[in-house]
Amino acid sequence: MPQFDPTFFAPQLVWLAITFTLLYLLMSTVALPRIGEVLEERQRKIQDNLDKALALKTEAEAAIASYEKALAESRAKAQEMLRETQDRLSKQAEQRQKEVSARLAEQIQAGEVRIQAVKEQAMASVRDVALEIAEATAQRLTGQAPARASLDAAVAGAMKE
Repeated sequence: MPQFDPTFFAPQLVWLAITFTLLYLLMSTVALPRIGEVLEERQRKIQDNLDKALALKTEAEAAIASYEKALAESRAKAQEMLRETQDRLSKQAEQRQKEVSARLAEQIQAGEVRIQAVKEQAMASVRDVALEIAEATAQRLTGQAPARASLDAAVAGAMKE
């Protein structure tokens, strides 16, 4: 093998030095700057994406805060409307109840007046019937018609009891 022959060591070392130098120059001037640019571009894109993500996160948080605020306001308005409606309905129900109570009181009063009139009429009718029965009974028992004044006094005394 010629590579291991000591006579060829010097030219091999020269070519090794030349090749190494050329590869070093080629790598340092062409390949490494391109790799550096790619890495810098990649880092810049990553940083831009992180910045955009942060901005979007901040925007989303603001939107959520705005949404929650609007939701809270809507709930408060709904509660207020519900409370107003309940108050209005309770006032209406109370008013209707008062009207019905007043109407019933009037009807009860009118009924009591009618009952009292019927009662008085019945009592007068009972008095007349009692007078007639007492007169007929006394006439049958005694055979004579009793005095009207004594019959009135007897029926009045009996009705008081």
